[in-house]
Amino acid sequence: MTRRTVSVAALALAAALPLAGCTDSDSGTSEGELSVGSAYMPQPVSDSMAAGFLVIANDGGAGDKLSSVTSDVAGEVTLHTTVGQSMEQVKDLGIPAHGKLVLKSGGDHLMFEKLKRKPKEGDTVSLELRFTKSEPIKVEMPVKSATYQPSAATKSSSRSSSRSSSRLSASALSTSHSSSASHSSTTSHH
Repeated sequence: MTRRTVSVAALALAAALPLAGCTDSDSGTSEGELSVGSAYMPQPVSDSMAAGFLVIANDGGAGDKLSSVTSDVAGEVTLHTTVGQSMEQVKDLGIPAHGKLVLKSGGDHLMFEKLKRKPKEGDTVSLELRFTKSEPIKVEMPVKSATYQPSAATKSSSRSSSRSSSRLSASALSTSHSSSASHSSTTSHH
């Protein structure tokens, strides 16, 4: 009887092991499928605001949205898109399934407002990205020179959100912010 009890227990344990890793990863969310790269902030020319740029890749089968951002350097971080020569604040920015959201000069971008301190070239700014479906992602964003230009490979790396205005020339945002940007720092979500 003891041998039979041990065999049943061993069989039950062996059957349960493959299921142990399936709890949250197969729940249909995009958790763990977002990653962040090419993050940078041009050294701000203003004492009160700065711009930030990065790329969020979504390897999952479901779209998500960047809904808010917080940072140690700013009282408020807002999401913006560029339409014509004007910036417009938006509630969220879409990240397509199996696609990318590219935040770049002249297109969708982050605005760091009410700066608590003015970041200098060589500094690192901490931020937390929040999404409508996925868990938050912490990012360390390096501060580059105010005239930093991303490489050609970064500029053509993929499409931004579905906004056609994100394909505008870099001069629109550079004029608005008197700065521009990109870096190959990479931070991945779990």
